Amino acid sequence: MSVRPGTLDLRSVTVRTGAKTLVDNVSISVSEGEMVGLLGPNGAGKSSLLRTVYRINRPASGTVLVNGEDAWRQPTEWVARNVGAVLQDMPAEFPLTVRDVVAMGRSAHKKLLEPDTSHDHTLIAAAIALLGLEPLQGRAFRTLSGGERQRVLVARALVQQPRLLVLDEPTNHLDIHHQLQLLRFMRGLEITVVAALHDLNLAAMFCDRLCVLDHGRLVAVGTPETVLTPELLRRVYRIDATIARHPETGTVWVMPSAAPPIGQPARAAETAEQASVHRYN
Repeated sequence: MSVRPGTLDLRSVTVRTGAKTLVDNVSISVSEGEMVGLLGPNGAGKSSLLRTVYRINRPASGTVLVNGEDAWRQPTEWVARNVGAVLQDMPAEFPLTVRDVVAMGRSAHKKLLEPDTSHDHTLIAAAIALLGLEPLQGRAFRTLSGGERQRVLVARALVQQPRLLVLDEPTNHLDIHHQLQLLRFMRGLEITVVAALHDLNLAAMFCDRLCVLDHGRLVAVGTPETVLTPELLRRVYRIDATIARHPETGTVWVMPSAAPPIGQPARAAETAEQASVHRYN
């Protein structure tokens, strides 16, 4: 199922909704075959930025280049053939089986009402097997758990045979076994992957580079070793953490402190004490 990997160039991309700026002048370049993690706290702009690549959020300014072409100047079919996406809010209430949903990935390569070919059937079966979905393929998609649905949507994206795969929280709803399994699988694909992730250690373990957003701005780009520093974690995530090396992989390992950042414990204790006084007096 391998295809030639693609490239992604985000050039000074800004995304707004009304008067609010969600993404502010962000530029990121992703090379062929790279796996890049998009990090940042909730509301940092990760999903909004990814949606410009898959032509859901039109940038207020800037350019989105996929394989050197302006994605917003290409037909929808071109984008669907070149970019596969697994987004957070895929509707689940439709009467389709798992196999039906996976097969939807071939629609970008077909004319309206064109039947599946033997090549289509081969790709669909391969994707179902790769994601371990054989026992579920006859089940209604709406009856699946969150983690099962996520694996089905990844299979559907793979069936598109995209050159670029965009993943918005792909490990959401997955237990730790399936998180590791999925990211190992993504790492082994011969395509370019850009994934928004919350788990810093998984990002460090599997990504070539990390891009960190904060309040819509790009604040750090580089390898996990150069990006995940105590200073950045304190500034962006507002946590104190020790940075070590994983004993088996040698990758960066983030160990957050259990204590709140300096200055917060006293205020928190004082607030709790004041609340108790008001409650019982």
